[in-house]
Amino acid sequence: MTATDSGSGLAAALSVFASGVTLLTVADGRDDVGTTVSAFCPVSLDPPLVAVSLIAGSYPAELLGRVDRFAVTILAAAQRAVAGRFAAAGRPGARLMLDGVPHQRGPVSGALIPDGGLAALECEVTQRLEPATTCWCWRPCRMLPTWPNRASP
Repeated sequence: MTATDSGSGLAAALSVFASGVTLLTVADGRDDVGTTVSAFCPVSLDPPLVAVSLIAGSYPAELLGRVDRFAVTILAAAQRAVAGRFAAAGRPGARLMLDGVPHQRGPVSGALIPDGGLAALECEVTQRLEPATTCWCWRPCRMLPTWPNRASP
């Protein structure tokens, strides 16, 4: 999906997200980092915007203060264990967390994206807001294809 798309791909992806957990992943050139995010919401279809809220001072928030591209996977019910791994304090890098889990690297963000999610977006930072908890708005730059083994919500 690009900024010139009609937003139908983003609308389709967001239609499967009634409420739940997403996995935000980023590659910073040294390591792959990921965290579960329940504070994910659509902002606009035209232009396509989503918002993600992270805890101020957390390593993912610090990293996303320096890196402009990342991926968001809307996790399926069958990915509960993946969500739990990325929610644990003191977790290792995302590559270790996805060991044994089929995944791919996003062609735009370079971030790791687990297979089997309901949808995945590669995003580009367009605005950063830094209140008491850090909340940033991003524009998806590419909608990834749905995987054949996509699970139910």
